[in-house]
Amino acid sequence: MSKIRINPFGAQLLGTFFYVGYFPFAPGSAASLLGLGLVLLLRGNPLLYVLVALAVLFLGFVTASRLEAAVGKKDPSCVVIDEVAGSFLAFFMLPPQPSVIITAFFLFRAFDMFKIYPMDKLEALPGGAGVMMDDIVAGIYTNVVMQIALRWVGV
Repeated sequence: MSKIRINPFGAQLLGTFFYVGYFPFAPGSAASLLGLGLVLLLRGNPLLYVLVALAVLFLGFVTASRLEAAVGKKDPSCVVIDEVAGSFLAFFMLPPQPSVIITAFFLFRAFDMFKIYPMDKLEALPGGAGVMMDDIVAGIYTNVVMQIALRWVGV
């Protein structure tokens, strides 16, 4: 079985999500907005949505590991593919109403920034897993909270 290789340029391109990770302020929020844009673009095609989400998740693990090693820093701020991957989970099956989307966006960013348990422990995982898992859990937390809230208010 051969290992999948992504050259350094490809890892940088994908891991920074087409260089959004170098945005001068709040690159994670900028990447989350782009992730939301992709989600809204793909929401009419569930199969394509799932395939792209899986591809982003897979590429996130691979490229985050490579960039973390290249930069020599744990979870460097330029790596934002994790926010894009988390966005796919956060907005999954949510109605495209502006109030829902805005609430879910800010909830996702809050979960990502404040690292509610066990997210704070997941960052300690080695390589790309440590970079990706906290955003994956933030996306899941966001989606679960939103699904419960929507059912509670009857939306």
